[in-house]
Amino acid sequence: MTPGDEQAAALIAALAARGETVAAAESLTAGLVCATLARVPGASAVLRGGLVVYATELKAALAGVDPGLLAEHGAVHPEVAAQLAEGARDRCGATWGLGLTGVAGPSAQDGVEPGTVHIGLAGPGTPAPRLSGAGVAEPPTRGEASDVTVRTLALTGDRDLIRTESVLAAFALLGEHLA
Repeated sequence: MTPGDEQAAALIAALAARGETVAAAESLTAGLVCATLARVPGASAVLRGGLVVYATELKAALAGVDPGLLAEHGAVHPEVAAQLAEGARDRCGATWGLGLTGVAGPSAQDGVEPGTVHIGLAGPGTPAPRLSGAGVAEPPTRGEASDVTVRTLALTGDRDLIRTESVLAAFALLGEHLA
């Protein structure tokens, strides 16, 4: 059993029981969220798909992240995570969208320290509104109405540990909203 398998199985079961689905737009995890979910038998009933948007320009081209946001704040920013989550949800037609961006290290990226991770969750009834770059609450603007919440982490460890812990944190965030 690998890290995240138990959490993934619990998410798959909860989503299936609710008749809901999930998709992810992943940067620093490069598909690890979807790969971990897909290891669970029955995942095909709830896992709609994923976008690996490791390159900054793909965040805009594939996930719909505002290019102006990327130019102003870089790829590792809470609003980028929010827009990745919305993009995954919209483009894959899922009930829930996860968006992950961060720095796995060992070096800083655009002045952002390794271990900085932002995880966005878009879906029905997520409690916190999406914030603009100026910190102002904004309603969703694309596709079906959704609420977005973002969790920011400061992780320590090597690249593999930071990426694994990011997946586990994304699963925990989604799990909290399914409980």
